[in-house]
Amino acid sequence: MEYFLPIAEVYVNLPLIFILSLVVGVLSGLFGVGGGFLMTPFLIFLGVPPAYAVPNEANNILGTSISGSTTHYLKGTLDYKMGFMIVIGGAAGTILGIITFSYFQDIGKINIVISLSYMYILAIIGTIMLVQGVTEIDRARRKIVVRKKLHYHYWIHGLPFRMRFKKSKLYESAFTPIIIGLVVGFIAAIMGVGGAFILVPAMIYIIGMPTKLIPGTSLFVTIFVSAIVTVLHAFNYGSIDLLLVMILICGSILGVQIGQKVGERFDSSQFKTILAVLLLLVGIAIAYDAFFAEKTLEVVSNNGAKTLSPFAKFIKDISINVPVLYGMLSILLALILGVGAAILRRFFSNLRKNMKVAKSK
Repeated sequence: MEYFLPIAEVYVNLPLIFILSLVVGVLSGLFGVGGGFLMTPFLIFLGVPPAYAVPNEANNILGTSISGSTTHYLKGTLDYKMGFMIVIGGAAGTILGIITFSYFQDIGKINIVISLSYMYILAIIGTIMLVQGVTEIDRARRKIVVRKKLHYHYWIHGLPFRMRFKKSKLYESAFTPIIIGLVVGFIAAIMGVGGAFILVPAMIYIIGMPTKLIPGTSLFVTIFVSAIVTVLHAFNYGSIDLLLVMILICGSILGVQIGQKVGERFDSSQFKTILAVLLLLVGIAIAYDAFFAEKTLEVVSNNGAKTLSPFAKFIKDISINVPVLYGMLSILLALILGVGAAILRRFFSNLRKNMKVAKSK
């Protein structure tokens, strides 16, 4: 069953998008990585133009990040000071990314730039994860234990303006998290991803944060980066589609909760190789779609706007007349759904604990 997206002006199968978003959400919760680098290509494959797939997935990432960050806030596993330093760099990187996005949009090359970015990033990350996964499997089979250093020192640690981060128990240059945030923000603006696949390893190996604080702090940073991307895209291009965003957020949040529950019972490291192969396959599919697949252009008549539902008409009108307010509505939607999901999870978790206590008495 296909629906007409009033902003992107294409027909898409919303139930299928919900299912894919659910599956990607499960993978995100299971592996602890953002699903943007999978969901954005899926949207492109389903017919959503890349220039629209990127900002709508960024809005989706905002909702799931709010949900996850709220959960970590309630647990107290979040370093605000470190997070804000990364956000400073992330804000600057996002602005640079939007400027770059606008340049390629103006010369009509943005679709190929997005496709190439995904092709190379997925190929690199997939290859690295595949090598690591195969290596870990081989070591486990041969029962080899490798001792790793607690911290590695790079040139970035010698930069000035050192600060003390009490929560993470670190004392290092403020430029370290700011530079990392700059890279993450730039990539998020162009590719519509949260940047966790870069941010999380950087927090572990470069910043040296405690492992328990990394997921919450990463999600906290992603909230601000995704919000900036959402507002700038809504203001500059009016490319946020609330109908699509609602489906994406609902599927992702539900999937993340399921994935986290599954991850508590199984060792997700065993599935790294599978995820790596999946990333490589998606990268190959993007390359094929960008360079070899025959393109068919579906033209939608302007008269189709007259048959839009009242909600679709509302979306269309407000995106054109008040783009800033429209961007704020997108953020508000993500905030309500994200916080609501976290509160519901907390409620059911406490309810289950109380029931166990009552049974034991």
